[in-house]
Amino acid sequence: MTTTAPAATRPRPERVAVVAFDGISPFHLAVPSLVLGSEAVVAGPEHAPGYDVVVCAPTPGRLATSAGFALHVDQGLEALGDAGTVVLPSWHPDVAPPRALLDAVRAAHERGARVVGLCLGAFLVAASGVADGREVATHWHAADRLARDQPGVTVRSDVLWVDHGDVVTSAGTAAALDCCLHLVRRDHGARVAARVARALVLAPHRTGGQAQFVPAPVPPQDAADPVEVAMVWARAHLDEPVSLDAWARAAGTSRRTFTRRFAARTGLSPVQWLLDQRVDRARELLETTDLPVERVAQAAGLGSAESLRHHFRTRLGTSPSRYRVEFGGVR
Repeated sequence: MTTTAPAATRPRPERVAVVAFDGISPFHLAVPSLVLGSEAVVAGPEHAPGYDVVVCAPTPGRLATSAGFALHVDQGLEALGDAGTVVLPSWHPDVAPPRALLDAVRAAHERGARVVGLCLGAFLVAASGVADGREVATHWHAADRLARDQPGVTVRSDVLWVDHGDVVTSAGTAAALDCCLHLVRRDHGARVAARVARALVLAPHRTGGQAQFVPAPVPPQDAADPVEVAMVWARAHLDEPVSLDAWARAAGTSRRTFTRRFAARTGLSPVQWLLDQRVDRARELLETTDLPVERVAQAAGLGSAESLRHHFRTRLGTSPSRYRVEFGGVR
């Protein structure tokens, strides 16, 4: 006699309330739904609960968009009442936020909801008071305005996002995609986030501390980009010591030229980028293998279990063992 194992029960998806408003950019409204609502979140063997994304508005009904067409929103701010995450995808800095919206955001935060401000949505986050005394990110073009309007927050115009756990804010436009991918990675692990990135044809991981823009254009290359060649080489040697000289040789440039081109290409130093890749490799190994933490650290090029714990604590706010319990078990 044969028996069929019961299907794994998928946990209930988290409700995500995305706040729309009259005159909103369709792109900004679409980003959280596109990333968090992607079928790729729940398509794998991890049994990730995924997200139940709903759009609401301070005044439901017909809303104009900045693209010249209208949309209809059925739900009002009551949708924030049971949301685990509230996303404020944008705002008009010249428009005073409705008191009812700010009250609803504060109430959701006090109840334990995560508040996410994408791009100019940081103006709403700051106005609600949930980020008082803390850093927030926004589009670099609006950073000075936000700092003047909301002196209770410290505005970062040089990063892609700032994550305090309960409050997350991001820079503009494409950085909102990166930030939403970061939320998937934080909630469901690197493997699920990578699958979503592949489905959406996005870069799998730009760190929050990466610069918002490259200050000078990178000259076009006729041959393969030497920095990209060096990145591929480094990813294949994460378990080995990677010296700057060896890295420059892989790129076919001098050490000084390589460092300059790398910063222009990524907004990061080679050392910062390499550490990001090693932490990501460690996350993947913790999710997909039973290797001891010491071996994971060695395979990721982080040296020791103590070093791995340090980087997980400072970057992810957790330990390798707790990360494995939460996201592991994928084979």
